[in-house]
Amino acid sequence: MDEQAGWTAHGLHWHGGRPYLSARCGDRGFERVLAAGERIGWVLAGPRQCTGVWLPGEPERRACPHRATIEPDGAAVQCPACQAADRGLALARDQIVDDGRTYRLYLAWLGTGLLKVGLTAEQRGTSRLLEQGALAFTFLARGSLPGIRRAELTLSGAGLARERFRSTAKTAGWWGLPPAATRSAELAALRARALPLLGEHGIELFPGGEIADHVPLFGLADGAPAEYLEVAGLSDGAVLTGVARAPIGRHLFLDQPAGPPLLLDTRRLAGWRIGATDTASADGLRLKRCTEPVGSQEALF
Repeated sequence: MDEQAGWTAHGLHWHGGRPYLSARCGDRGFERVLAAGERIGWVLAGPRQCTGVWLPGEPERRACPHRATIEPDGAAVQCPACQAADRGLALARDQIVDDGRTYRLYLAWLGTGLLKVGLTAEQRGTSRLLEQGALAFTFLARGSLPGIRRAELTLSGAGLARERFRSTAKTAGWWGLPPAATRSAELAALRARALPLLGEHGIELFPGGEIADHVPLFGLADGAPAEYLEVAGLSDGAVLTGVARAPIGRHLFLDQPAGPPLLLDTRRLAGWRIGATDTASADGLRLKRCTEPVGSQEALF
């Protein structure tokens, strides 16, 4: 990926257990691994563009046919037309009844008291768990989309785990992590309560109970920074610099020459053209000063 040439970012994605920065230049999509310890120097250029659409049977996103622009600081990374056509969004909104693929049901541990139930296409392996920032997880079952979706609703309806958490709740879970044995025990106990509820859904249960832990992979074994600056907004001409820590899901800490690190949700990059810069300090960013969360997690829900 030649950052000098300028490319339109699509954000950070995981596959094969590794984080990749994905981008597009014209009609060509490409990506590269983002490694811990890498020196980042990016300058953003607008206008911010729609990132296109994922269509059935296509290996990568198709560029927006309208070449639409999107809000510089908005959460949406697609124009309305591409959102309406996007298969992934349709799946998330329960607009696809069955697509013929095999899905897996999982339980994820996102932090103390943050237990999530969800589904992912089997062909994606653990990528969805990594992109969501799951600190630990276990697979419960596999089957068709209708059966797995009913099982997901059963567990969330029973109050065993939630289907969704806000990003702020998930990032707050990075501090004060209990030992790996405690994380594993919490998931194992939840699994033992969940499996007896799934017998009537026509899905294949996984009795083995293997639990994967991502805390070392995310660089959180020694905890997260006690103080940091969250990137709350980007703009045309903004400069992002620093030394990358291991990505946590789609979030990235960038250590600075002086002062606390920056925390970037890489989804904010989507749609911006990005080129390389040797500038030593960040500029043109809207920042929010943050410290290690204290108090009840419930306040974040």
